[in-house]
Amino acid sequence: MGASWLCFSLSFLLVLHGTFAQQRYQQQQGQCQLNRLNPMEPTVRIQAEAGVTELWDKNNQQFQCAGVSLIRHVIQSRGMLLPSYLNTPLLAYVERGRGFYGIMNSGCPETFQSSQQFQQGERGAGSRFQDRHQKIGQFKQGDIIAFPAGAAHWAYNEGNEELVLVCFEDSGNSANQLDQNSRRFFIAGNPQQGEQQQGQQGGARSFQKEQFQSGNVFRGFELELLAEAFGVSTETARKLQGEEDQRGHIVNIDQGLRVVRPPFSQEQEEREERQEQGQYGPRANGIEETICSAKLRQNIDNPARADVYNPQAGRFTTVNSLTLPILSFLRLSAAKGVLYRNSIMAPLWWTNAHSVIYVTRGEARIQIVDHRGQAVLDDRVRQGQVVIVPQNFAVVKHAENEIFEWVVFNTNDNAMINTLSGRTSAIRGLPVDVIANSYQISREEARRLKFNREETLLFTSSGRTSQYGRVAAA
Repeated sequence: MGASWLCFSLSFLLVLHGTFAQQRYQQQQGQCQLNRLNPMEPTVRIQAEAGVTELWDKNNQQFQCAGVSLIRHVIQSRGMLLPSYLNTPLLAYVERGRGFYGIMNSGCPETFQSSQQFQQGERGAGSRFQDRHQKIGQFKQGDIIAFPAGAAHWAYNEGNEELVLVCFEDSGNSANQLDQNSRRFFIAGNPQQGEQQQGQQGGARSFQKEQFQSGNVFRGFELELLAEAFGVSTETARKLQGEEDQRGHIVNIDQGLRVVRPPFSQEQEEREERQEQGQYGPRANGIEETICSAKLRQNIDNPARADVYNPQAGRFTTVNSLTLPILSFLRLSAAKGVLYRNSIMAPLWWTNAHSVIYVTRGEARIQIVDHRGQAVLDDRVRQGQVVIVPQNFAVVKHAENEIFEWVVFNTNDNAMINTLSGRTSAIRGLPVDVIANSYQISREEARRLKFNREETLLFTSSGRTSQYGRVAAA
């Protein structure tokens, strides 16, 4: 009897485990059955005192499949995004504006320090105040900034125009030990005071929205224990918790932010750009750059940094672990593309990464084809919209009547592409006879198919392509 019951129990457990495994497999498969892709816009706006945060719907099937999320901060002049940290690595693209940021890694030295005389009325006549903190970095339009998972950071708009930060979060990254949701942990303010506005496409649910609709981490601690941990009064500890703060997660600083930072001259900026252009890989033996001293920023808008350039068609610029070594730690990379009017980016596929395309200017026709040879996207995509290209899906871009610019975020630190046409393409690598027999064409036609395009990635298009695009649109 005992042996029979044991056998029944084991069989039941095996069946139950197999059922759960099958359900999980089916759920994962269902998430990536992408029969139709769509250009996407933000679905939720969260208004704060000095800016707004816009969220794309993380629960959208396309984001779920790629395991990523995207948000956009619009910060007013003299506005500051309060300090916070995430369970995922983050890449931020500066679409517009300039400012500076801070990043805090526990154990890194406070290398920025000062001792200054304060004016009477600020802290009393003749008093001196010293400040020490971890280093601060400048940023400007076109910069990519890398933030490791768990590293607290903040950003401030020191310009006179709005600052726009497009932030890419990779919840499928190995650095995330929780689940497939990105969580932002604020360590200041009261983000839940922000005013939420739903978009026309419905609400972005779950953690992505909740991270801007909850209190900071100090709020959950007992007040007396918090005061004891910092050695401050309970009144100060209460302000740490921020329950009475009505400003939201982006706050206004009337007098401007006064922090210790070195001057950043035009000469220094030009010197950095020259260094970037001459840097082709990690320097020296890798010991010189630590997590505390690692370079976190690189500009991808500068035409002089283009990796691929065609004066008639456009340019393409990448930033990866070879040019910005911190990305090998984050396992992420990015690129900036510019297509001139009546130009094409060669049909291609990303061999080892999902890619997320964010359009920064203009409009273009984009087609994406899956493994069955079916077009899962054939649409015009415009400024402010997002398109996700799953790994190995083939994609082509055609700028027709205006300049088209975009940023692409990749889920690999050294994302690689294979092209389908052009001088370095898969077709170019085939023998003429293989092409002729594969497509049932003559050797002469196969030779033209193989050698007609001498460009590598960016092509000028014929009037025939433009005419087809107009017909297809009609």
